Amino acid sequence: MSDNELYSLAEKLFAEHSRWQDVCDAEVTGWAENLWKALQQTGFSDVPVPEELGGAGGSVADAVQLLRAAGAHAAPVPLAEAGLVGGWLLASAGLALPKGVRTALPPAATLRLDGDRLFGTAPAVAWGHRAEYVVGLADGVVVLAPGPAAQSGGPTFSRGANLADEPRDTVIFDGVPVTARAAAPDEVTEQSFWERTALGRAALMAGAVSAVAAMTLRYSREREQFGRPIGRFQAVQAHLVTIHQQATVVASAIDGAAAAVELGRGGFEVACAKMLADRAAQLVTAAAHQTHGAIGMTKEYPLHYLTRRLWAWRDEAGAHHRWADRLGAALVAHGPDALYPAIQCGSEVVQ
Repeated sequence: MSDNELYSLAEKLFAEHSRWQDVCDAEVTGWAENLWKALQQTGFSDVPVPEELGGAGGSVADAVQLLRAAGAHAAPVPLAEAGLVGGWLLASAGLALPKGVRTALPPAATLRLDGDRLFGTAPAVAWGHRAEYVVGLADGVVVLAPGPAAQSGGPTFSRGANLADEPRDTVIFDGVPVTARAAAPDEVTEQSFWERTALGRAALMAGAVSAVAAMTLRYSREREQFGRPIGRFQAVQAHLVTIHQQATVVASAIDGAAAAVELGRGGFEVACAKMLADRAAQLVTAAAHQTHGAIGMTKEYPLHYLTRRLWAWRDEAGAHHRWADRLGAALVAHGPDALYPAIQCGSEVVQ
């Protein structure tokens, strides 16, 4: 199946189960049950985990295509945490996917193992209170543990949310027995964990930016002022150019990052993709709200479901300065002669 075919299928699924009213309802209830069931039935929640470990197969690029579609519809489920991040952790350690709702504990979690019991705190866990299983990294070991929604033996939690009202809960482990564990292979490090998480956020942002671009273009053609569509005015056209430029740049960066990660590297490309997505969030939301005017600030108009997520996701999985610092340090360490080759070849030059 080609990337376009996969995206088209995902687009249809999200169009049916993640409408704006569904997103609005999920911000109140904290969950979108019908959407999650549809993702599990199609196997989209299990990409790119190999089939022999209970997944749906597929590549990192496939997972990124799904996340772009999810971001375009502001899908209120932990799709990135379930597959691209959590599924990768489990599969890398040879652990099978569990049945049920799962999420990944963020790289910032402070966890330790004492035998088969897990201790520590995980802040800002995406949909943590809904998770029957959580996946994380503790003392160089990949762990699968019961989540707060497990029938018994799960951790405690306190509710939280990001700027987009997506659940970001603090989960506390006080001797929770793990369901499964295995030593993390060499390629699974704290840094690669951060990179996977950042790739997931950037992919969601790429989808949201594209959706904002389409919504703003449509509005500029429909809304008339002084007897003609506002899209005919030069100032509005400048906003539209900015939005579509950023959408193209971020989409290209995401595709490059996914390809590099698939090859077992990608630190340079992921850092660039997250930085570009963060910058796009700033430029695109400003231009879109300027074009929409007052209606763009209302709760009834769906623009804010996308722009609030762009603002929230910008600060997650390592804010702009974290990736800028890492990228700058790597380039400085390799010296000035490596700068242009790094721009051409990315992680082939700078690791």
